Amino acid sequence: MFTVGFVGLGLIGGSIARCLRETHPEYHMIACGASEKTLNMALQDGTVDEIFPQVDSHLSACSLIFLCAPVEYNIGYLPVLKKIIHKNCLITDVGSTKAEIHEAVNQLGLSDQFIGGHPMAGSEKSGYSHSNTHLMENAWYVLTPTDDTDPSALELMLECVHNCRAQHIVLNYQEHDRIVAAISHVPHLIAAGLVNLVQDNDNSLHQMKQLAAGGFKDITRIASSSPVMWEQICTSNTAPIADILRKYISIMEGILTDVEKQDGKSINYFFEKSRDYRNTISDKPKAIGYIKPEYSIYCDIVDRAGAIATLATTLSTHQISIKNIGIIHNRSFEDGALKIEFYTEEAMENAIEILSKWNYTITRRK
Repeated sequence: MFTVGFVGLGLIGGSIARCLRETHPEYHMIACGASEKTLNMALQDGTVDEIFPQVDSHLSACSLIFLCAPVEYNIGYLPVLKKIIHKNCLITDVGSTKAEIHEAVNQLGLSDQFIGGHPMAGSEKSGYSHSNTHLMENAWYVLTPTDDTDPSALELMLECVHNCRAQHIVLNYQEHDRIVAAISHVPHLIAAGLVNLVQDNDNSLHQMKQLAAGGFKDITRIASSSPVMWEQICTSNTAPIADILRKYISIMEGILTDVEKQDGKSINYFFEKSRDYRNTISDKPKAIGYIKPEYSIYCDIVDRAGAIATLATTLSTHQISIKNIGIIHNRSFEDGALKIEFYTEEAMENAIEILSKWNYTITRRK
């Protein structure tokens, strides 16, 4: 009997467990280290077969163990697991930083029984109650094997990634931490810094806040993330974040000099270079990665009573469901006054065809 253990069972751990239950109903699955309420939910809905309050010898029968708690807790569980697991048991984790846990694994002599994992998916909601079987669909799932990883162990993890409907990429842990520092961690710091910049420099009427829209809202959205989580990330991925942040500061110091000198040629190149590279990063619905697939269009409509209702009714009569409608208050950065998001690509394509026939001006996402 193949037994899988879960230490912690939140949004990510719960979603992996649900995927494995769906694809491998024959697996015996156990969970521990979560709240009593969470464990009971997972037991009652049939995702796991057994639950235990603590990380203890009940995990000794496992062939695969997922560490799904915060990084520092996962590291703390390793000495306990070393005493109880059998020699063929594979341990993996789901943390967003890898250096600390890999270093702990090396110190404990577990490098032949560990493969780091980072499912690059999530939600604004957290906890097991929001987990599902499609959370990681088309998302990147990074695996960070060690120099001592057996090929069969890596194959097992690749199968798990496939079961989660994710796309795999294999990296060493140092490169993983450097990459996520650049594409996730430092951007969060920048977003938080921009929000603090506006707050600290607004006038007494708060008119910066009042006029903040369009590009500002888009690039600072991630500043609403959990301060506790980002404190932990910054203190666990310190060196790569500091390195990338210094390079970013150097870039900004350079453009500051160009602006002060009114060096139009250098300023133009600054924006041209970023534009050309950004245009190679796809936002199309089939793209995978941190940005989830989004099926949306922009529609140019006149601001008058009933305009949105008329559009929504037009789509409704053709059995097209709208996931979300957003009014664009600042037309400086978007082609249209209305952003309409759909559940599927097919619905989006049908909506474009129908609205175009009714003479709406439609712009696709680039």
